[in-house]
Amino acid sequence: MSNDRPGELFAGPRPIQTRGEEPALRPRLPKRAPKPEKPKVEKQRKPAPPPRKAAPKTAKGGGRRSILGTLVYAGTVAGVWCGIALGAVLAWFALDLPDISKVAQFERRASVTVLAADGAEFARFGDLHGTTLGVRDLPPHLIHAVLAIEDRRFYSHFGVDPIGLARALYVNWRSGRSAQGGSTITQQLAKNLFLTPEKSLKRKIQEAMLALWLEHRFTKDQILTAYLNRVYLGAGTFGVDAAARTYFGKPATQLDLRESAIIAGLLKAPSRYAPSSNPDEAAERSRVVMGAMVDAGFITAQELEAARNAPPSAKRKPGGDGRYFADWVTELVSAFVGSGHGDVVVRTTLDLKLQRAAEQRLEEILSGPGAAANARQGALVAMTTDGAVRALVGGRDYDNSEFNRATQAMRQPGSAFKPFVYLAALEAGWSPDSPVEDAPVRIGGWSPGNYDGKFRGTVTMANALAHSSNTATVRIIDRIGVERVRRVAAGLGINSPLGKDLSLALGTSEVNLLELTRGYAGIANRGAPVWPYAITEIRDRDGNVLYRRQAGGSVPVVDPAHAVQLTRMMTGVIEYGTGKSAKLDRPAAAKSGTTQDYRDAWFVGFTADLVAGVWLGNDNNAEMKRVTGGSLPAKLWQGFMLDAHAGRPPRPLPGMEGAPAYVASGIAEPARATPAAAPARGSSGGVAGGVAGGIGSLIESLTGKGSAPQVQYDYGNPVR
Repeated sequence: MSNDRPGELFAGPRPIQTRGEEPALRPRLPKRAPKPEKPKVEKQRKPAPPPRKAAPKTAKGGGRRSILGTLVYAGTVAGVWCGIALGAVLAWFALDLPDISKVAQFERRASVTVLAADGAEFARFGDLHGTTLGVRDLPPHLIHAVLAIEDRRFYSHFGVDPIGLARALYVNWRSGRSAQGGSTITQQLAKNLFLTPEKSLKRKIQEAMLALWLEHRFTKDQILTAYLNRVYLGAGTFGVDAAARTYFGKPATQLDLRESAIIAGLLKAPSRYAPSSNPDEAAERSRVVMGAMVDAGFITAQELEAARNAPPSAKRKPGGDGRYFADWVTELVSAFVGSGHGDVVVRTTLDLKLQRAAEQRLEEILSGPGAAANARQGALVAMTTDGAVRALVGGRDYDNSEFNRATQAMRQPGSAFKPFVYLAALEAGWSPDSPVEDAPVRIGGWSPGNYDGKFRGTVTMANALAHSSNTATVRIIDRIGVERVRRVAAGLGINSPLGKDLSLALGTSEVNLLELTRGYAGIANRGAPVWPYAITEIRDRDGNVLYRRQAGGSVPVVDPAHAVQLTRMMTGVIEYGTGKSAKLDRPAAAKSGTTQDYRDAWFVGFTADLVAGVWLGNDNNAEMKRVTGGSLPAKLWQGFMLDAHAGRPPRPLPGMEGAPAYVASGIAEPARATPAAAPARGSSGGVAGGVAGGIGSLIESLTGKGSAPQVQYDYGNPVR
């Protein structure tokens, strides 16, 4: 059993085992057994290992070599652990890296380019990508401009430029601000393709990792090509070709040296250096770029001087006129071609000349007499008698407020609603000469009065409309019924909810300017309702027609003869009634409107060529200083209509060829009896409610949703 002890195994079993056999052979001779010697042997051999442990301490000749070896060993271990730590850090940063295999897949907003009726571009929304061009397809000075200002060592570094980074750090330290960036073009591409604009250490490390991968996977030319076709260059444009077409009206392949320098200058701050919005800063930035090109040896000083003296290319500022109209159109596009449409070009009904006239006239009124009268906002809509919208102004300043007061603001129309009451009366059997009392009236507990406080006694229905008599109009609606008025108004395009009490006659139900103008267009169209439209054609990025408006029409919802009679009555408003200040050099029919406490003022009317409506008021519903529809709104309407009809010969109103307008006749003939409230005609006055079929247009065709990588855009005339 003693042989199983560890001490004995460590000391060496064979000698102990040999000597342990003697007592077994001679058990009867105990005196001769060397029992005391066994412990001595064990005691002598047990200390044998310690000298081995102490051996390095006694090696005096190898001291230096042992220290050096220790340092090498420690350094190796530290290096291994640092490598492991670095690998762990990089692995952690790589956990949320995007899928690199999807380098060509990216999300962007489909672009909507909006053209006026004459084909001129005046607005664009979404992201616009031009033709994909390779490095060899582009002018050398464009490539050199980008390299000179962004990354001169692009073709020599490995994706991350330590020299450029050190230089940027030094410059930023000296200037005390971030004056230079150390990112290479490859790093910028990595950020644009895969990462967010977030500024953090993690994002910079991921950017460097992806840059190294891009350099390993693609050639320098491929990386530069991807960068030039993907980088954002302001005004919704991505890539040098889209930017060249937007800012200079030409493809990138035709850019000259100065234009190339402007494009390259946009890379630092697209919004700040866009030539469309900041031409002076864009020019100054281009001079910096061309100076960098001289320093890099890409151009000579003589070429720089020649480029500086070159005349600038003329290009109209994108998105200048008609931005309220453009917003409205963009919201309508999806209804025609679906919400998943790609890049589209939309041709509209907008007349840029009329649009600018409308904007200028509105500003003149609001900045002049409107300011003194506390009228701070306004809107204007103009359309043809078939519903084509030629001008639309939704407010005084789009940059200050994008809220469209022509299509979105719901306001009480006041007396501008009265034509629908009088048309319903004509449908009920009344005539323009029917007498009606313009005198105080009380119905229940309600006793409306006239805005001027005057009463004219017994007058014709035509006179009551011309002078905008509230009491006479209330008597009429009380006789013919509110429901008849509601049906007529709805049939002509007033889609907003209408009240069911007698106050409807005085315009207490809210409407917007577009639908009220539409209702007047239905009157001008001899009782046939019209549908306001702004889009005539939509094409995809390859020029395929997605939608084209077909000629449409509608059937009258009232007797056309009654619509013509109402038109003749409405001419009296301008000839001798509340709208005398809006008189034109041609026949016109209109109606003014004013709400309680002068919160809203309207004037809506038409000629043979155009229907227009205007509104003045305040967004906070504040009172104006005695502004009625026949004052400032009438003057605004007159000024715009004079501009719109300049050079056009006068034409008679629809249905009134050779017929005189009604004249002020004072009191009606006493022998004429007041007609009954019931309609004299059965079918002519019946309104089924709503607009008849045939209004609007149908989508002609839809093409596939795919998009080709090569595309040429028609941006219209570059010089406007």
